[in-house]
Amino acid sequence: MKYGKLILEKKEYVFLKRLLNVSGFYKDQTTNEALKSFSEELTNALIYDHEKMPEDVIRLNSLVTIESGDTETVFQVVIPTERNMAENKISILAPLGLAVIGFAQGDTVNGRFTDGSKNLQILSVEQTSCPIKIDVLL
Repeated sequence: MKYGKLILEKKEYVFLKRLLNVSGFYKDQTTNEALKSFSEELTNALIYDHEKMPEDVIRLNSLVTIESGDTETVFQVVIPTERNMAENKISILAPLGLAVIGFAQGDTVNGRFTDGSKNLQILSVEQTSCPIKIDVLL
């Protein structure tokens, strides 16, 4: 892990904590396990002001390229209401979103999915030009 711990922007951290408080009702076992694991990781996360966030850290609305085995995947991490598989927009509460949020370009993370655990190499992270307005959601 490039920075030693998860790194989250302060307002996104508050938003994620609120989401986690109301998201424990998934029927899917894999999602419930991912939520629990992420919640535990949050206790040790580094929280930065927006201005101090490293550009290579995955956050809400980041465009991410990962590699797993021989497969390369590009997706955007979004709030749950913005998810759209046809546009490769993955919810922050989906196992893939939870697996990568707070990690940086170059990190390898282990994600738990319905078809088992997979190592994911984060190849690139691009911040979109229109970051989410967290203030509106808080």
